[in-house]
Amino acid sequence: MIGKRITYRMADGIRVPGTWRHAFIRNGDYFLTDLFIYADGLVNCWGLVTLEEFEEKLRSGWVATELPDGARASGHELAGWKFSEPRTWLTPELLLAEVRDTIDQLNGRPDSTGRCLAAVDEFLADRTEEKRTAARAAYLAIPETQRRYALGDMDRKDWPLQVLVAGPGGYLKAWPDEAVTQEAYDEAVAYFEDRAKWMAERSSRVPADGPATPVAPAIHLYQSYPMKPSDDPGTKALRNDYPAPIDVDGVTYPSAAHAYWALSTADPDARAAIAGVGSASAARKLAVGASRREGWEQARTAVMTGLLRAKFAQHPALARILLATEDATLIYDDSDSGFWGDNGGRGRNWTGRLLEFLRSELHAERAGFTGRGSGEPER
Repeated sequence: MIGKRITYRMADGIRVPGTWRHAFIRNGDYFLTDLFIYADGLVNCWGLVTLEEFEEKLRSGWVATELPDGARASGHELAGWKFSEPRTWLTPELLLAEVRDTIDQLNGRPDSTGRCLAAVDEFLADRTEEKRTAARAAYLAIPETQRRYALGDMDRKDWPLQVLVAGPGGYLKAWPDEAVTQEAYDEAVAYFEDRAKWMAERSSRVPADGPATPVAPAIHLYQSYPMKPSDDPGTKALRNDYPAPIDVDGVTYPSAAHAYWALSTADPDARAAIAGVGSASAARKLAVGASRREGWEQARTAVMTGLLRAKFAQHPALARILLATEDATLIYDDSDSGFWGDNGGRGRNWTGRLLEFLRSELHAERAGFTGRGSGEPER
């Protein structure tokens, strides 16, 4: 299960998603560490290995699933101890199967649980012994440690699933001496029929407040040099350094970036010089060499919001470009700032976030919402 344990590694400039889980590495003593698993099938167990090499690490005991009584263990700089009557339920086969499932999940493919539930659906649609046998095999292919979670039902666990694939007269592992009764089987069938109805209703429900995730694909706003005006700039027009002059308190700046850097300094002469330079990079250099306004770090996000709002108010064609991004996540590159740029997932992407906020304001304006009081649309 991936849950909230999301990470990644960079490979040839590509972000490879991953996750991690706890494991013991046996290198003399036993070391409690994290096992990193990536979507491309590589596993980091104190070294990046392929899935086949990982299996060898399991077989050799380098990735340990057996913890001997009295063996020394370490949590690196946290603690050291000896195992006393340790209990472990993993085997090399089980851990390998769980890692394979994790790779499927990272790639958005059905894992062993998904394949089992698909086989169950096929059986329920065509209740032959051949289909039941296939569903039973798919159930047994789920790692034993994960079977109880297959239905996502913390009350019944996988009990209805066991009964369904065993069939009337079949036997369950927990009760090898008691055959499944017709009554228990009918109850399991009813459970799955009710579950199918519930799943269909849930998938057709529209969240009351709209979707939680974007519908449109993410848009990357890459840096581009030099920035020049264009009749059809596309999303380049959304960058702060795009040459779209804006008026701020009676002063015209060549771009939002020029205005930002001018307002960042307390030196009036530097402000005037920034307003007159040609490029945003030159504006930044002038600002860096001038004195900074007191409290700028705390105020800069609000200032940038106002500047971008002015940009789109004064350039309706650019506002239409922003609106055309629909609800896409906007990823902004800024090699000079990890605050304003996403920068390969290492930055905070505040420019992208502000653009999404202002896009919402533009949509609200189109819909007639004032956003200043009752929340009622204008009439």
